[in-house]
Amino acid sequence: MAIGPVQLIVLGFNHPNFHGEVIAELERLRASDTVRVIDALAVYKDQAGELEVEHLSNLTQEEAIELGTKIGALIGLGIDGEEGVEAGAEAGAEMAAEGVNFFGDADEWDVLEDIPNDSAAALILLEHHWAVPLRDAIARAGGFRVSDGFISPLDLVGIGLMTAAEARELHEMETAAAAKS
Repeated sequence: MAIGPVQLIVLGFNHPNFHGEVIAELERLRASDTVRVIDALAVYKDQAGELEVEHLSNLTQEEAIELGTKIGALIGLGIDGEEGVEAGAEAGAEMAAEGVNFFGDADEWDVLEDIPNDSAAALILLEHHWAVPLRDAIARAGGFRVSDGFISPLDLVGIGLMTAAEARELHEMETAAAAKS
């Protein structure tokens, strides 16, 4: 199966409702063939930092069987207890032995450590279908990805894409729950 560009998004929640509006929006994006959720997990972290994991997904049963649990393997989280941790670690070790450097020269991203105690996060591994033709055209032209990231709304004010008031409102909406932690 050919796969488009893939992104891991980690979204924090103080009081999550993972089966409501977020899942509905992911379903809408899937129906429009904009993105496909390869894997999605809800990770609950209690006050002591202990984790509880639940699968979230909009994959068909056939796709879920084909793809398996990819986030767990990617970040070293054992979904199936100790066996899952070992499988994730072994897969990562095999890739490293083949010369694959997952994090380049950047520091590793400890996704689980970044989740505050007494909160939850949705870890969503997205395939960007919309980007496949663009990615392929870039490759045919000899181009390659150097870096990527989301831009804060506050940074968009300086280049005239948003007013200061719009950016402040959007920034507050995006970070309000984190500020309450």
